[in-house]
Amino acid sequence: MLTIGIYPRKSVYRDNSDSVQVQVQLCKDYAAIIYKEQEIEFKIYDKDEGFSGKNTNRPSFQELMADVKAGLLDSVMVYKLDRISRSLSDFVNILQEFKEHKVEFVSSQESFDTSSPYGEMIVKLLMVFAEFERTSIINRVTQAYAHRSEMGFYMGGRQPYGFELVPTVIHNVKTKKLSPIPAEVEQVRYIFEVYAQESVSLRRLLDILVAEGKQPLNGSSWTTAKLSTLLKNPIYVKADSDVYDYYDRHGVQMVTDVSLFTGEYGAQLYGHTKHDPNAPDWSDMKLVLLTHSGIVDSDIWLKCQRKLEKNRQIGNSVSNPTSWLAGKVVCEKCDHTMTTIKGKVNKSGEMRRYFNCTGRSHKKTCTGPKVTIYAEDLENMVYECISEKLADLKEMNRTTRKGDTAEVNELKLKIKAIEKSEKQLLDTMLAGGFNDDLLALANQKATQLKRDRLALYERIEDLKSREDEKDVVVNLAKSWKTADYKRKKAVAMIMIHKIVISEDGSTKVLWNI
Repeated sequence: MLTIGIYPRKSVYRDNSDSVQVQVQLCKDYAAIIYKEQEIEFKIYDKDEGFSGKNTNRPSFQELMADVKAGLLDSVMVYKLDRISRSLSDFVNILQEFKEHKVEFVSSQESFDTSSPYGEMIVKLLMVFAEFERTSIINRVTQAYAHRSEMGFYMGGRQPYGFELVPTVIHNVKTKKLSPIPAEVEQVRYIFEVYAQESVSLRRLLDILVAEGKQPLNGSSWTTAKLSTLLKNPIYVKADSDVYDYYDRHGVQMVTDVSLFTGEYGAQLYGHTKHDPNAPDWSDMKLVLLTHSGIVDSDIWLKCQRKLEKNRQIGNSVSNPTSWLAGKVVCEKCDHTMTTIKGKVNKSGEMRRYFNCTGRSHKKTCTGPKVTIYAEDLENMVYECISEKLADLKEMNRTTRKGDTAEVNELKLKIKAIEKSEKQLLDTMLAGGFNDDLLALANQKATQLKRDRLALYERIEDLKSREDEKDVVVNLAKSWKTADYKRKKAVAMIMIHKIVISEDGSTKVLWNI
């Protein structure tokens, strides 16, 4: 009994390409011809319809390869070579797997014998063209996309609130452009104007919109995430040279020339689907000027961007701004971070903060400490610990600094000695009289001297870097008593590894230095 695995694949649904069922039948017909005197059992791996051949991450293909490795197949048959893969490197590896497990590989449309070196070479050549075809398709799509961008076409994506897509003709090409929906546009303008006010946060903006009944007219509802996305979108701005400069400073690839940023049209930011707006480098993105009129003045739009960026910076540097110990406090029982929560206002009108175990509140895997850990009490305790530690470090630094200075001086003397040896060696070499062997030895010696000298310089830099770190601690020690939130946070980040809270509420501070 000959067991043949048939692998069909159709990456996209098109009327002019052979269906999975047709591919299977063609393979069976071909098998009946070439194995006419043998009894055949077919195993079909046909669940990869819609999967691309650019890689091997396909469920039915993985099942096929597992059966090959398990010795369950005598032959693998495909309709065409590129059904297996359009990547030459992947295909070569697959072919090697077949050879190792003594599995014959057959294509119903290309005749070859993979058991011979010549047949294997022909297969690889065919795969080169299959891979070239895939690369050509990708290049054509990329070039077409870039060309559309340069012509000012709308680059797709989710339709922005306030606009609808209407048919238009740009450069004699039928396409679509954004057209404003008056009632929604009025809402968008209002959102920008309100958020541009100094005291309005995204949360406050949401509350205002809800209170005034200004929900989206498309039947959905506002969230802070939706509002943030809307406010960041350059689709709405009357893009002028200031907007151009804003994106240019972020490293965005500017498709449209600055001379066209006249404050009339909106723009579109597009590019990498997983773009991180918090990253300082936006070079994975492109900005193109579109053909629709902008609806928000650039000064208001840019003011909103500055507020959004400031909020992101605060969010990145201090994940929990209600305590300068945020990120350092952990529950001993589950090792999860403890975050600060604002409690209810008491009878005295005070609202106390306390630390809460995220293993208890988020993960539901821990009961947390049995006593309430008030943030103010913990901060005061750690404040005193840091004061004592800084006093100790300041005294220790005097002793260490003397030792480092002595080592630096000794290193400098060694460098002088090496430089002297290098000069003597160079003078001797320039004077001539070396045969080839001696010259080779001299070059080796020169290389070693240079390596030693650079290693000494590197050690000096390490010592200087250590001095800089100590200076940070000493300088902060001088103003610790009047330190503000940001300074306290900086000191905690440098000095504290973590603060462990046990089940009974006792505290242990683990130091970095």
